[in-house]
Amino acid sequence: MAKVQTLSVKLRDSYGKKRNKRLRNNGNVPAVLYGHKQAVQSLTLSADEIEIVVRHGNRFVELIGDISEKAFIKEVQWNTWGNQILHVDFARASEHEKIHVTVPLELRGEAPGTKEGGVIKHVLHQIELECEAASLPEHILVNINHLAFNQSIHVSDLELPQGVKSLLDPSTLIVTCALPIEVSEEETKSADSAEPEIIGRKKTEEEVSE
Repeated sequence: MAKVQTLSVKLRDSYGKKRNKRLRNNGNVPAVLYGHKQAVQSLTLSADEIEIVVRHGNRFVELIGDISEKAFIKEVQWNTWGNQILHVDFARASEHEKIHVTVPLELRGEAPGTKEGGVIKHVLHQIELECEAASLPEHILVNINHLAFNQSIHVSDLELPQGVKSLLDPSTLIVTCALPIEVSEEETKSADSAEPEIIGRKKTEEEVSE
């Protein structure tokens, strides 16, 4: 097992959008720690530290400083451009504790079926797993190097890491290689002539009148 990453945290007793914005301007990120039927604790930590851990794919960490806890990163909230972490949710967990998580499914390889006119359709983009907290994978790779024309890959076809179990129905479709769906000329004309959304038009009128 890889060495557990540590994150220095401080207890936080200030709340609100303005104070959180001030924290971020000073290079910190607001966070919360919960779980194990214990009280929720509000924290702050270095933006640089948490970004390094997240971008390296680490999700099981040890919090040190004002508190000493092991936890996994349950959720990370990014800004619109995906270049700044706004908030982090930590959930208490021990190394061998079984947890339920959702991780991305990433396609790898080139499907031979595309040379026969097939188009890759990625249907399932994430998967629910059960595993030990310290063995939490960053993502699950889906190998499409053997995906022929008119063939599919299902959850049952995945090669999961040792100790990792899928919580989805094994027959759940992940990706397929088939002919593209053609849109008829009538359907295209119908879509082009559709009225714009009333909400959008109303908003424009209101903005003009202000």
